[in-house]
Order: sequence, then C-alpha cells, then structure tokens
Amino acid sequence: QVQLVESGGGLVQAGGSLRLSCAVSGRTFSGYVMGWFRQAPGKEREFVAAVRWSSGITSYADSVKGRFTISRDNARNTVYLQMNSLKPEDTAVYYCAAGLSGSPYEDWGQGTQVTVSS
Repeated sequence: QVQLVESGGGLVQAGGSLRLSCAVSGRTFSGYVMGWFRQAPGKEREFVAAVRWSSGITSYADSVKGRFTISRDNARNTVYLQMNSLKPEDTAVYYCAAGLSGSPYEDWGQGTQVTVSS
C-alpha cells in the first residue's frame, strides 16, 4: 500500500498560480502511475493529470493542457502539480492517487482544497 499526503492548496485569484505537492511513502514505486484528480461541489471526480513514476511520461485532461504541469522528484518521493493561469472553474478538492500501470488507482490522499476567485 502507498501513503499519499497532499499539500499546497489555498485561495488564489483568477490568473494566479499554485503548486500542489503529494508526498509518497510506503513501498517502491517503479511501475506506478501517479495521478491528480479533482472534485468540485456537486460534480463527479475527474482526471487532471498523470505521470509514470519510472519514465516521467505525462498525460493531461484537455481542460488543463498548457496550464498545468505534473512532475515527480524521485529523490524526494514527491509528485507536483504546477497550476498556472488558474480559472474559477478550477476550484475543487484536488486528490493525489497511485496505481500500477494498467490498473485502477488504488491509493488516494485526503485531498487539498483549491479555490480560485474571479
């Protein structure tokens, strides 16, 4: 099992930036995919971005392409989500998740709130 702890959320004005962090612990991560998801009030949880731990290959939801960047620091066992040009519609609780490549995400963090004011 993998333990995930998110941090870095907060309140920011539209057009601003935030960087979320996800501290990862519990086991070796080779073969894992790390993802960021978000859930806005009254909406279903949606995929935001993912990165393969070993290769660094990334993928993004269309709604955040060009604005968000996911990365991982192997030495610090941390995954980041750099969010630029934030919009009010980015307001949500953001969750970090982990899973083996090709399998559903199994482990989830507690979430961190991101609020973007207009």
